[in-house]
Amino acid sequence: MEALTFQEREVPQVREGGIALQELANDDGEPSFPPVSNPSCEAMRDIRHGANASAVVSQVFNWEGDIYPAYSTIAAYKDGKARKVFAELEQALGACRSYSGEGYAGKFKLAVKAEKGPDVGDEAVRFREITPFRDLGNRDEQFTLVRSGNVIVAFQALNIGGSSSFPEDLIDKQVERLREAQRK
Repeated sequence: MEALTFQEREVPQVREGGIALQELANDDGEPSFPPVSNPSCEAMRDIRHGANASAVVSQVFNWEGDIYPAYSTIAAYKDGKARKVFAELEQALGACRSYSGEGYAGKFKLAVKAEKGPDVGDEAVRFREITPFRDLGNRDEQFTLVRSGNVIVAFQALNIGGSSSFPEDLIDKQVERLREAQRK
């Protein structure tokens, strides 16, 4: 799957040395946090991180002139399972409007706002998670998830005090790459 990710030369928006790649195992050794307050939101969070996928690769994009990185996560599933997982994602998004929990920075509470998904891949959804901060403005993180065959790719872009979006041209290019690889 690493061969399907972006190389630095393909992404002129990143600073030199600005793309990092990590292949994740299902048990990646990350700290464990309690489930969030809304079970539908917990399911959505698990899916966007590739939980229960047979293989997962994550990529970090450090943009030129921006202090906030973006991420993509490619999760491959056994035949037919990606379609089922994406249906679960859509159902979870329908029931997830806000949640609270605990993360690296402590306790949080955020709102989930659905947006129109892009017209790419077999299925796509887009939403934002917005956490109010007193002094800095809102923490605004956009997520775009796309299913292409047996793969679900999640793109996320973060900003504080403004909003960000993952570049549409890179979403299109990544999804096309995934589609082509599954045709072989």
